[in-house]
Amino acid sequence: MFSKSAIKRKELISKILVLIALSVGAIYAGFPVLWMLLSSFKPNTEIFAYPPTFISKTFSLDAYVAVLTDPIRVRFFLNSYLVSTMVTIMTLIVGILAAYSFSRYDFKLKKPINMIIISVQAVPPITLLIPYFSLIVALKLYNTYMALILTYMVFTLPYAIIMMTGYFNTLPRELDEAVKIDGGSSFTALWQVLVPISIPGIVSTGIYTFMQAWNEYLFALTLTKTTDMRTVPIGIQLLMGQHSYNWNEMMSMSILGCLPVLILFLFFQRYFIAGMTAGSVKG
Repeated sequence: MFSKSAIKRKELISKILVLIALSVGAIYAGFPVLWMLLSSFKPNTEIFAYPPTFISKTFSLDAYVAVLTDPIRVRFFLNSYLVSTMVTIMTLIVGILAAYSFSRYDFKLKKPINMIIISVQAVPPITLLIPYFSLIVALKLYNTYMALILTYMVFTLPYAIIMMTGYFNTLPRELDEAVKIDGGSSFTALWQVLVPISIPGIVSTGIYTFMQAWNEYLFALTLTKTTDMRTVPIGIQLLMGQHSYNWNEMMSMSILGCLPVLILFLFFQRYFIAGMTAGSVKG
């Protein structure tokens, strides 16, 4: 039998080991972001200085000024905000309606449709690049916001439907029945009862959707042609010149590109974690 002191000592050692492992993981994950942040305040020549400098000897905001005062680069951010916001709103509206149907109703093609929605998640997006390009050109939507919005929704809607269906399944059907007893419709039960108490699930789904649309590169590059339609990921890539790279401006633009998602996560972290957890309890 182990004494109480030996058990406590083992527990303390295990906690220390876990803490060390988590610290190493945090450093491993966070160091590239920290290096990117510090490099954004360096002149372009200092980034390649040897030996490398961790903190800039000549702290400068020139890279941020160059990005924020350039109308073309500002347009990249406006395009990303517009497309990501519209994708998020439309995905949530359609996803909530579809999820409510899957959660509360039984209909003939429910299982086949559900299988199709799940299987879409397993298809690599790159395999759909040429078919979607052909479809967008045929619909005369090439180089438009609608091309990006509709394409992104194909990839965000399945996740939204799956997540919100799981979340609605955790809510008792008695709530719907109570509304119907009072003379309300299913539409009333959804938008006035279920949606307000499903904020954690909606927020977590919305953040994920926004992140997907904000960070997408491949389809944004393929489905747009002119500079005024490019998004932030493409704008960063355009800073790579033929003979030289503006590394400090690339770093500053990358930092500015990370801020929207970071701010969203910090403000809605509580809802995001609650929604992810609740949506996985019952399918």
